[in-house]
Amino acid sequence: MRTKVGHWDPFGVTLREDGQAKVSLWAPHADKVEFCVITGDEIAGFTETRHVLEHQVQNVHYSIIPNIGPGTRYGFRVHGPWDPQSGMRFNPHKFLLDPYARAITGDLRNDPAIFDYSFEDPNVMSTLDSRDFVPHGLTVSSDFNWDGDRPLERPWNETVIYEAHVKGLTYLHPAVPERDRGTFRGIAHKAVIEHLVHIGVSAIELLPIQHFVNEVHLMETGLSNYWGYNTLGFFAPHADYASSPGNQIDDFKFMVKELHSAGIEVILDVVYNHTAEGGTLGPSLSFKGINNRDFYRLTDTGDYVNFAGCGNTINAAQPQALQLIMDSLRYWVSEMHVDGFRFDLASTLARSFHEVDMLGNFLTTIAQDPILRRSKLIAEPWDVGPGGYQVGSFPPLWSEWNDKYRDDVRDFWRGESGIAGIGWRLSGSQDLYGGPGTDPYTSINFITAHDGFTLLDLVSFNEKHNEANLEQNRDGTDNNRSYNFGVEGPSQDPEILTTRARMVRNFLATLFLSGGVPMITSGDELHKTQQGNNNVYCQDNHLAWLDWDLDQQDWDLVDFVATMAHIRRSHPMLRPLDFYHGEPNFAGGPKDLAWFGPDSVEISDWHLGENNSLGMFLSPSDTATESLLAIFHTGSEPVEFILPGAPYALTYVAILDTFATNGQPSEQIYHAGEALVCQPRSTYVLTAQTHVTDIVA
Repeated sequence: MRTKVGHWDPFGVTLREDGQAKVSLWAPHADKVEFCVITGDEIAGFTETRHVLEHQVQNVHYSIIPNIGPGTRYGFRVHGPWDPQSGMRFNPHKFLLDPYARAITGDLRNDPAIFDYSFEDPNVMSTLDSRDFVPHGLTVSSDFNWDGDRPLERPWNETVIYEAHVKGLTYLHPAVPERDRGTFRGIAHKAVIEHLVHIGVSAIELLPIQHFVNEVHLMETGLSNYWGYNTLGFFAPHADYASSPGNQIDDFKFMVKELHSAGIEVILDVVYNHTAEGGTLGPSLSFKGINNRDFYRLTDTGDYVNFAGCGNTINAAQPQALQLIMDSLRYWVSEMHVDGFRFDLASTLARSFHEVDMLGNFLTTIAQDPILRRSKLIAEPWDVGPGGYQVGSFPPLWSEWNDKYRDDVRDFWRGESGIAGIGWRLSGSQDLYGGPGTDPYTSINFITAHDGFTLLDLVSFNEKHNEANLEQNRDGTDNNRSYNFGVEGPSQDPEILTTRARMVRNFLATLFLSGGVPMITSGDELHKTQQGNNNVYCQDNHLAWLDWDLDQQDWDLVDFVATMAHIRRSHPMLRPLDFYHGEPNFAGGPKDLAWFGPDSVEISDWHLGENNSLGMFLSPSDTATESLLAIFHTGSEPVEFILPGAPYALTYVAILDTFATNGQPSEQIYHAGEALVCQPRSTYVLTAQTHVTDIVA
């Protein structure tokens, strides 16, 4: 008697209570699909049992397969036409990963068998079997106890993001047990979470944790893909981040639960713009052999469109490819409890045919999704294709990485731009995000990110030094907008070292004092250096890992970041729900935002080239909260800054001075009209009171 099959949905392998599994694969152009069960291991060798998926409905091949339980290794072999010029690359000799696999096991090995073509002629199909050289799917069953946990939905105006790498954050952490270092459980360790809480982090943004593999060119040089922007499995947590083999799902859930209990959200950096299969000469691991013609963007001759710069581009405008992306996103929110996503090269996903379309399938589908539209959605608003740079263009619900913020802040502090651009950046980038449905939190403010110099290297190197990547220093951006203060790289000069440390504090202070969402790069609070390498994507070593062996200056910087986070939390004017208007919030009061030069006169000409000092005065929406004055002085000589008087303030209390190693002012109380001596390249923050009696001695 045949087992009732039912509907093909959902895709992938669904375990049933009777010991059988429903297996479903979307392969519209395939002639036959085989579900392949693997026993054995890499050492003893594999044995393979093949089951033909008997049913075909709506371009889906599916069947009920007996004797399939948790922990079963599996994959597919897909039969069909071999016609690369028309986009058909079916090759049953290639063992293909399930696009919906919840867990993945095994490494990708550099062998001719992983390619679907013959090395002698790329138009000829390879007959080498790839099974022993590629990752396999792994069936799973998780009964994790969430204890009522769910996404936190923290408001954007309370958000401080910490961008981190799972391995790099904890691999050298002395308090983390050795078995947990570099894993999801390492991040969940009490010492790591306490550090994040101390420096004011409310959300950790993890570099790609969806299962990824190494590119062929890295395997050939003995390097590896450290960052993880080479995704193969969109539902599977990366296997190497598990504390023990096969435990990656429960470990990930445990990490999320522990972070949530500390009030920290989890944001995933996701790569849906391309896959690890590369271009025409790349390996055939999954999608190429299942439905190459629809899943990827192809030219009329079967070549791959390369908007992502990585060999291929997922065709997110195609309904089934879009469905996979949406199913994946909902899985991470509903089943894994993540709070949001940062979309790598999001412009690629927004393309309809070739043009970026803000009303296209991808963005429209997310906007109407009842699960995803409640998540934090962050776009990297560019790709490498024509018209791909889209900063300021993504629709409501989306925030964006604001690279104009990064560039203008760097130029301001190295004395290259005066004050013309920095006013927009400090006040929330209204010039970019002032349209309907936007607010200051559309801007994700960052000065550094994983891609580029660390904060210490930004003030220590004029040029990139990427020789360790074995690409003749051609990789990585040349547009660093950095300044080394006289010596390239490490220095023994006390004055240079003091200046560099102060500049790190200035950058961090600027970040926390700006309207928008601040994002800290992991390690910047520890004076991390990558020795001038601004592209450590392939450096799985001390160059990229965080060094937790800190001296007093490093601990002082950690406390400085905690101080800045406290100042930001304590002053709602730094976290406005709407853009500043430059008008009083109440009759007779000061403007909600006013700009001053050192003479205490409001600035009217933002393009005076000699201006290197700027005062930003922020007033509250009511009389019960104190105002705030932030002064930024980029000059190499001291300057006297006259503190503004009525209606702004009568007296001031200094609460931050970046000229001091610990950020604590040597003097506290000042009066309106008095000159505050701003030391070279320093930032000052003062609270402003309208009555002398407001000051508590």
